[in-house]
Amino acid sequence: MVADVGGASELAFLLEPTDVIAVRDRPLLLDCQVEGEGPISVAWRKNGVPVATGHRVMVLVNGTLLIQNFQKRRDGDETDAGEYDCAAQNRFGLLVSRKARVQLASLPKFHTHPDSMSVDEGGVARFQCQLNGIPEATITWERDRIPLSRYDSRYTLLPAGILQITGVKRIDAGLYRCMASNIANVRYSHEAQLNVTGGAPKTFKEPVILSGPQNLTITVHQTAILECIATGNPRPIVSWSRLDGRSIGVEGIQVLGTGNLMISDVSLQHSGVYVCAANRPGTRMRRTALGRLVVQDLEPPVTHVAWWETPNSSWRKIMVSVVHSHP
Repeated sequence: MVADVGGASELAFLLEPTDVIAVRDRPLLLDCQVEGEGPISVAWRKNGVPVATGHRVMVLVNGTLLIQNFQKRRDGDETDAGEYDCAAQNRFGLLVSRKARVQLASLPKFHTHPDSMSVDEGGVARFQCQLNGIPEATITWERDRIPLSRYDSRYTLLPAGILQITGVKRIDAGLYRCMASNIANVRYSHEAQLNVTGGAPKTFKEPVILSGPQNLTITVHQTAILECIATGNPRPIVSWSRLDGRSIGVEGIQVLGTGNLMISDVSLQHSGVYVCAANRPGTRMRRTALGRLVVQDLEPPVTHVAWWETPNSSWRKIMVSVVHSHP
């Protein structure tokens, strides 16, 4: 495929293919637009093998790859998913793009469904559902098949499909299920029964951490949420600290619900072991739970491979690194 593009003799990318999640039976476009002296030929590869073009797969005039209906054969491993790159060439040289990962959108069945439970009035309920969607599914919750109000401060929704209900009331009793949705599909979990028993007992109960922070690995500039939900009588006060004694700080720090720690726009300095403590008011009695937060740096630079013709008519290989920074 040859595209006539005016400009400087040296090739440079205007648009490269980027990682994308494709939907079965829908069109997919992968960009590959270059500038340089024409004529310029553009060729595509998938997993290092030239892409076969035809009525379903074609290269457009501007170099873009069009897959008219993205496929994954049910009876085998053949699929349009894979790593794609494009190579642009004119009489001065050849330039190879970054590799773009193309995944098929999917939403498999739940591997964790919410469990039924009985909770004292005024206590805490916690449900969880999990599945591995591509892209990550959006999860919402229903009681008796009616969506929960987003404006009730007693409901806290956390990542990994967790629903917390604090200060449980009798009207909270019912059947709970979660709904997961992404561009591939919509699924519903099994239903779990919440029974609300008599009022909170007057007798003393030691603090208990029902669910503490889990180990978490994320990338800089993302948001970290560490769970901590506790019960007891009187109701315990939840506090956070770092195991190494360093200050957690206040900027970007927020408490969700009655004790979950949210850290916005994390940096490498936020890595460490975090301690959730459930304290009985007015005493030194406490229970603790620990979780490790690992913050990873940005993705490594993307390397292009370019071949340029030198004055003595030989070819010289140049590695060009480009850092794709996050916004």
